[in-house]
Amino acid sequence: MSNITGRVAENRRARHDYQIEETVEAGLILTGSEVKSLRSGRASIAESYASEENGNLVLINANIPIYPAARENHEPKRMRTLLMKAKERDKYLDMIRRDGYTLVPLSLYFNQKGVAKLSIGLAKGRKKHDKREASKQRDWERQKHRLLKEH
Repeated sequence: MSNITGRVAENRRARHDYQIEETVEAGLILTGSEVKSLRSGRASIAESYASEENGNLVLINANIPIYPAARENHEPKRMRTLLMKAKERDKYLDMIRRDGYTLVPLSLYFNQKGVAKLSIGLAKGRKKHDKREASKQRDWERQKHRLLKEH
């Protein structure tokens, strides 16, 4: 079993496909077998997203594989309720309803206390030309740092 703190899963494509405007940390309601599976480092949030369900934020399509040693296992891709303060939750629900934002999971990890947390980004989708522009900008920044380092 891995250590208590640390990153379990990361969504690497999120920052490429979306313009992340703000990030927020949320807790997750998990079953015992899900926590055991996460502790063994097995999860995928690449195709997942957060949405509204009955006035709550839920994580949809996150894959936490079954834990073989568990007596009662969980559904790997079930909806998981996200935990955050009511005021914060209402703010993000309002933004995704009105302003065309998406809540994209960035990383799933255990904090210092050993509690599973999800880092979520408030994002707007990027068009293909925006992705190219962002890539050019990153390349230029990298090249600029190399040039400055040489002199």
